[in-house]
Amino acid sequence: TAETTATTGEPASGGDGITALAPASSKGVCSVRHGLALLVHLCNFAISTQQMNLSIALPAMVNSTAPSSPPNASSSVALGDRNGTLMGLKVLAPVYAWSPEIQGVLLSSLSYGSFVASVPSGYVAGLVRPRHLIGAALLTVSALSLFIPLAAEAGVALLIVLRTVQGVAQVMIQTSQYLIWVKWAPPLERNQLITISISGLMLGSLTVLLVGGFLCETLGWPYVFYIFGAIGCACSCLWFALAYDDPAAHPFISAGERDLIARALAQQDCEPDGSLPIKAMAKSLPLWRRLLSQFSEHWFYVLMAYLPTYLHSVLHVDLRASGFLSALLLGVAFISVILGGLLADFLLSRDILSLLVLRRLFTSIGVLFPSLFSVLLPWVSFSLGVTMAFLVLSLATSSLCQSGALVNFIDIAPRYTGFIKGLSLVFVQLSGVIAPTVSGFFLSQAGPRRELGWRNVFCCRGRGRLGPGLLPRLQAERKVQDWARVQTLTRL
Repeated sequence: TAETTATTGEPASGGDGITALAPASSKGVCSVRHGLALLVHLCNFAISTQQMNLSIALPAMVNSTAPSSPPNASSSVALGDRNGTLMGLKVLAPVYAWSPEIQGVLLSSLSYGSFVASVPSGYVAGLVRPRHLIGAALLTVSALSLFIPLAAEAGVALLIVLRTVQGVAQVMIQTSQYLIWVKWAPPLERNQLITISISGLMLGSLTVLLVGGFLCETLGWPYVFYIFGAIGCACSCLWFALAYDDPAAHPFISAGERDLIARALAQQDCEPDGSLPIKAMAKSLPLWRRLLSQFSEHWFYVLMAYLPTYLHSVLHVDLRASGFLSALLLGVAFISVILGGLLADFLLSRDILSLLVLRRLFTSIGVLFPSLFSVLLPWVSFSLGVTMAFLVLSLATSSLCQSGALVNFIDIAPRYTGFIKGLSLVFVQLSGVIAPTVSGFFLSQAGPRRELGWRNVFCCRGRGRLGPGLLPRLQAERKVQDWARVQTLTRL
């Protein structure tokens, strides 16, 4: 960690209520706080790979041509050349005769755990130190990934239970990581630190898409779980060794950086509280606006779920190429979300935009432009190049919402960051259920007129973002809500 020097003097409060310094040498990518962002990035990378590994491996795990047999029946098949050898080693991987219904339950089991545990994990995150909770959850989900091949051999019921527990552990990481930034992120660097952290989700998905199929074809599908599970275990070891809940407790941070963060957050009431002002939260319009923002933003990602199908059925792109193009778009999202965070903090630190204006501007761009490109997609289906350009622009502009409305809940209630994040994940899960269901209905009703069905899907996607998405997001808040302050008396 580079030695840093803090600016002397009293902290200055901006027009948005942001108390921050204008550091010179202590603002940089070599700081401890940026190193912590990379650690959280690795944690998100690990859980993202383990969210998708079963989806990639399942086609290789299931023998669709095998005769009907009990759910746990398996046979060992050799992968590699006809002699079953790969570089002199015989590679065997069991294949199971699972029905499509069982496969659907397996793919959904991770979501079962995430949905059930979202709110409880958000509450627990306010009681347990984030360092311990994130590290333990990451180690749990990664270690369980190593046992997935054994669980599949033992029985499909055990595999479902294991994946459900993984879902519970993963949602604990998602709710707890934002509490780290309540104490570590100066307001003028909050956007970049958060976007660097969450970009690990995109990079993990991209990595699995690129190498997962190759691993299945060469080493065998169990290695998809062994390799990414081992990476997760290594990340958890790094986390326990290098991550700390508070700058004051970090043994290697410089005095300049520690004082910089302390002065920047001096007027922020950020101590987690085990008691929740439930009644006040239920009546809080700013909180409901943030939850609706999460719902409508996740509606956008229905496009990613249907994109390979759209490219194959409408644009007649082969499956291998459509997978590559989907991975390319994830790469665009990965880069865009980081650049959006850097741009947001640049505009704030130079006093070009106030916090409130920036939240609303980035939200407007991140909602209006992707909605416009989505509505226009069916009209440019004659050209793969134009379609891909629209998709790239849609993803790039949508990523600005992360520095717009999607982090606003930290501005309005830093004390209850974990709980509100857990609550928002419920709305994310609901969007993930409703959006594909509605899209599937449109496609099934279209019958032979598939183009009309896709047109309705993309128009619904655009309206879904503009309706519940734009108006609540534009009403961004900059001040901590009264119910989120320490003097709140009304509690349940």
